Amino acid sequence: MYSRARVTWKRWANRRIPRSDTQRLQQKNIFIVPTGAGVMFMLLLLLMLLTAINYQNSLIYLLTFVLGAVFVAAMYQTHRNLSGVAFTLVNCGEGFAGDTIAFTFRADAGRTDAIGMRLSHGKAVLAQQHLLAGESCDMTLMAPASRRGYLALDRVRVETRFPFGLLKAWSWLRPVSAATVYPRPVPAPDVSGGGGEPDNCEDALPDSGQDHAELRPWREGDLSQRVQWKRYARSGDMVIADWMAEGGSPHWLDFAAFTGADTELRLSYLADLVIQRSGQHPPFGLRLPGLTIDPDQSGEHTRRCLAALATYGLESPR
Repeated sequence: MYSRARVTWKRWANRRIPRSDTQRLQQKNIFIVPTGAGVMFMLLLLLMLLTAINYQNSLIYLLTFVLGAVFVAAMYQTHRNLSGVAFTLVNCGEGFAGDTIAFTFRADAGRTDAIGMRLSHGKAVLAQQHLLAGESCDMTLMAPASRRGYLALDRVRVETRFPFGLLKAWSWLRPVSAATVYPRPVPAPDVSGGGGEPDNCEDALPDSGQDHAELRPWREGDLSQRVQWKRYARSGDMVIADWMAEGGSPHWLDFAAFTGADTELRLSYLADLVIQRSGQHPPFGLRLPGLTIDPDQSGEHTRRCLAALATYGLESPR
């Protein structure tokens, strides 16, 4: 019965708070209930009221109504503390499985101050965030990543108990964007990183003064000094040499090289090799079933390889 009611409540709340990277808190998506201290305060007011009725004591009546007015004012202020605040997910971090991933939200205050806000997702907590009216600030929530792939935050709770802690107002942020979690690097056994020529490369003799080279068609963004201009002058084909004699052959990191290991372990091996070869010469390429990343040695190439390992065999979150 309890679990069924919880599922019903979750579905109702999700309809009121659809997924979006931008969420503005307002009356329809802010919830408020008394805290434990607030419940005790209400019971105390009830006891004082019964005492005043029993003894017909005007001073107890006065004190009861004054404290009741304070409770109502606290209810209004606690709700108003979140009303109008807009949160936008501006950055999803990246990292390795087992690490914590940074999610950065930009909070923009409405016409009133937002004091004592608390962001949380599971065990990840960012407490006591103060935001003055009309101002904005970035808040970074560190979320644990247990496995590779996409890390999407289902519900980030925004809560405040200002000013007296008698009531708590809260809402949820349900961002669409997800962070990328790379496989946990595991030292790879010694295997040949080679492999044959990639399908999209053509075999050709290099220019004089160079050793064997792997050639591929020119693509936008390639450096002009890597173009085989002599070949272009002879045949009109603009191709790029991925390796010159002074650099050695491109080193291919191949998923198929680690026979006997399961998929996750192979990806961890490859992640370790990608990190080792990052920024080094000669350039390296990556081969996964259904995907080939051409050799390169830039930082963007390293991130692209790690992202390919992180999302291998997975669908993008909807």
